[in-house]
Amino acid sequence: MNFSTIGAALTAAALLTGPGMVVASPEQDRAEIAAIDTKYQEAVKRNDAETMAKILHEDFILVLGTGTTHTRADLLNDARTGRIQYEKQDEDPGTQVVRVWGDTGVVTARLWLKYVLDGKAFDRRLWFSDTYVRTPQGWRYVFGQASLALPKE
Repeated sequence: MNFSTIGAALTAAALLTGPGMVVASPEQDRAEIAAIDTKYQEAVKRNDAETMAKILHEDFILVLGTGTTHTRADLLNDARTGRIQYEKQDEDPGTQVVRVWGDTGVVTARLWLKYVLDGKAFDRRLWFSDTYVRTPQGWRYVFGQASLALPKE
């Protein structure tokens, strides 16, 4: 391989990854996505709309087990108003699995929710899948899907 071929290959690689973008290993991507998703769950628990807004993609959609959908604006509004008061919004230890395919990552875990909504208490567990996409600003949470409540153990 001559120098002009090497230069062309390096130029092509730079164009494909974009300015300032760093290509991480799948292990690094999984670790980063896992940490962001845990941070997101913690932000929801605290009704921290500012942190949620940094993580949620502009086109975010959440689909619940009932088929109901919620947008980024819906979730941020709920956090800002404190409509839901959480005691628990925690992934059950050992249930989180992160899979990565290029610029897409999916987190699956079992979630324990314990909260009060409109004066009514809820305590349930469910499975969820959170989909992240790599953007120039880093990984962003773009799509979530949550199961119906699991039967009590």
